[in-house]
Amino acid sequence: MTDTVLYERDGHVATITYNRPQALNAVNGELRQDLNAAWEQFRADEEAWVGIVTGAGRAFCVGADLKDGRGSVGEWPGTFWEIPTINSFESGLEIWKPTIAAVPGYCLGYGLTAVLRCDFVIAADDAEFGFPEVQLGVPTIVGAMRLPGRIGWSNAMELLLTGERVDAVDAKEMGLVWRVVDRESLMDEARALADRLVVGAPLAQRAIKEMAARGPNLPWEDAVRFGESMRRVVAATEDAREGMQAARDGRTPTWTGR
Repeated sequence: MTDTVLYERDGHVATITYNRPQALNAVNGELRQDLNAAWEQFRADEEAWVGIVTGAGRAFCVGADLKDGRGSVGEWPGTFWEIPTINSFESGLEIWKPTIAAVPGYCLGYGLTAVLRCDFVIAADDAEFGFPEVQLGVPTIVGAMRLPGRIGWSNAMELLLTGERVDAVDAKEMGLVWRVVDRESLMDEARALADRLVVGAPLAQRAIKEMAARGPNLPWEDAVRFGESMRRVVAATEDAREGMQAARDGRTPTWTGR
């Protein structure tokens, strides 16, 4: 990775930061590649149990960099555009570790698509959210797939079909944002939540998250069988044995992620 995206891990919490503040963290070709690499690193990092994603400067991310020749659909090199596939966090790269979006300022287009992939959204009180693509003559695709399930059909269509923005308070009312905080405490709030999450057994958390995502799309009997298979796999891990022993000993368990 270059410095357009930062990956930092403190204990079991990794922070991924969009780092083109001079361009409001607009996604150009370089940032696109670095962002994919950062999420792959998070997925592979056995010591990273919870992820926080945020943006440097005045914005989370304003979407594609329209001033970059590689910033419009069909012009970036590489498989991300040449062969549509799931190879980015936004498009659905399977990462079952808990993720938190800490959103300062503008969160538009690809930025909002990424936020919709996160389990928790903590917004600064100056945050603004929107999908402006329709005002540029292009459709929003992955955002259109995710947004109705998050905030309801009419709220989603309002944002997607008008391209207008909503502030943090309205976004929370819609259910797009979990919590609104003042800008100065944004990262502290995100870290406090991450610290609460690492108390849980990491492998059990990932199984729960995957079940929550896959289960509703399966027939009931298939979902139960899938879930029970996952439960038995996790029950055979070192962490499951540690959890049971800690409960018997009346102590706090020490998780290893194995």
